[in-house]
Parts: sequence; C-alpha cells; structure tokens
Amino acid sequence: MQRKAYVTGTAALLAALLAGCTSGSSGGTDTGDKNADTSTSTVAAQPGKYRTLPEACGAVGHDTLDSLLPGIAQITDEDQRTKAYAGDATLTYDTDRKVGCRWKVESNDATDRLHIDFERVVSYDNSVSDDSEAQTIYTQMEVAADIPESASPSTTESESPSGSSSGSPSGSTSGSASPSASSSASSGTSADPSASGSASSSSSPSSTPANLQPRVLTDLGDEAYLDDQLSGSGSTSEQRTVTVVFRTSNVVVTIEYEEQPMATGTVPDSKEMQDRAQNLAAQLAEALNG
Repeated sequence: MQRKAYVTGTAALLAALLAGCTSGSSGGTDTGDKNADTSTSTVAAQPGKYRTLPEACGAVGHDTLDSLLPGIAQITDEDQRTKAYAGDATLTYDTDRKVGCRWKVESNDATDRLHIDFERVVSYDNSVSDDSEAQTIYTQMEVAADIPESASPSTTESESPSGSSSGSPSGSTSGSASPSASSSASSGTSADPSASGSASSSSSPSSTPANLQPRVLTDLGDEAYLDDQLSGSGSTSEQRTVTVVFRTSNVVVTIEYEEQPMATGTVPDSKEMQDRAQNLAAQLAEALNG
C-alpha cells in the first residue's frame, strides 16, 4: 500500500510541473506582444528633404546684385567690381548645416548691404522630424520679429486715414509706391523714388501703407514673413532694413537687405526695397526646389 501511494504522489507532482510549463508558455506569448508594441513606437521620424546647402556667395546672380546694389555699376576698376560681385562668405564650421554671404557696396547716393543665410535643420529627437524642428525654429524667429497676424492688405489699406483725403481708388497705388503717401497727398509733392532707391525726406514710418508693413507672406516656400524697419532720424540719414525669412522643408533662409542714403533726412523707398528682397527670395526658393 505504501508503494502505491508513492507512485500516485509522483504522478501528481509531474502533472503540476506540466501545468507550470503550460502557464509559462502563455506568459511568453504576452512578452512577445509587448516587445512588438515597443518596436512599433520607436520608429524614427522622417528626415528632411535637403541633405546639403548651396554655395551662398554663388547663389545670387550678377543681374540681381546689380538691382540690389546699384553701386556695383559705378565701380570702374574691373578687379574691384569682380570682388564686389563675389561677396564675403560667412564664417561657418559645417557647410552642410549653415552657410551665408555678405555684400556691401557704396554708390553716390547710398550704401547698400545684403546678407543671405541658409540653415539646414536636423532634429536629434527620433520622434521629431527635421521639418517639424525647422518649423519650430522659423516660428520662434517670426515671434521674435513681432510679425502681426496676416490680414488682407487691400482691406486694411482702404481703411487708411489718408483714403478720405485722396478720394480716389488710385490713391492705394500711389501709396504703395512710397512710405510718404499720406504726407505727399496733403502737400502735393511727388513721392517717386530715385534710381538709387531713395525716397522723399518727408517720409516717416507712421505713414507706411498697410500693404508694406511687416507681414506674413503666403506665396513663398512653406511659410514666410517680411519685416521692414527704419533706424536713425533727425540729423542722420535713416537706414531701412528689409528682412525676408522663409522655410522650405527643413531649410530656413534669411535675407537682410539694408540701405543708408548719403544725404541727411533721406528715407530709402520701402516698396522698392521690399520688391527687390522678395524677388531674391523667390529666386532662392526656386533654386532650392530645383
């Protein structure tokens, strides 16, 4: 009887061990499912479109530089003119990530400066794409520049205080030609810019038409804005700085275009400088997409 009981106990022990193995097998399946979920959640975000950057000083053609920097045409020495076209490369330690170039040319009427900068953004967070990181950087720049929310230029301009004095639809056209629109309308003086881009000395920042004020641009890259600022007044000439910043995929491009007239009290023409800067921006965006 004792031998039979021993055999029965052994069989029970084996049955318990088999049950444990079956339970362990089920647990292994659960672990595999968890591992599968983990691998899915760590998939890296997509890299940006651009892996390299253009050569900055060669990105602007001579015809465009002639327009932006009128003083180049006044340089008689061929070597000096060639140097003026070449520009000066911005110091950088990684030309695949950031490049830039500067030009400075003096004419009989003004000193013009141009600076372009390309930044290729790379995200170091696997969950954030290069494009998203570039968008964050662009947004920070737009906020820092205090660019107002986009509005219809035609709508805001029609509400300009100078509109009632002009009483004509053509008033918006003449207003957009110069920041001195409201003052010239009352005095009857012409606000046409000179060949060098200088406007009448009666100009003032407060008279800048709505469609020339700092604003978001809707037809450039993935997102863009334009800033226009005057500095200096009274006994010194007023320097105008027009800045255009745009993003296309994971590249952020910055253009700074400055003009300081030689004559005291002269104000550089806003529309002319903005048109030149935007034309350059459109060319650079096209070259990147090409």
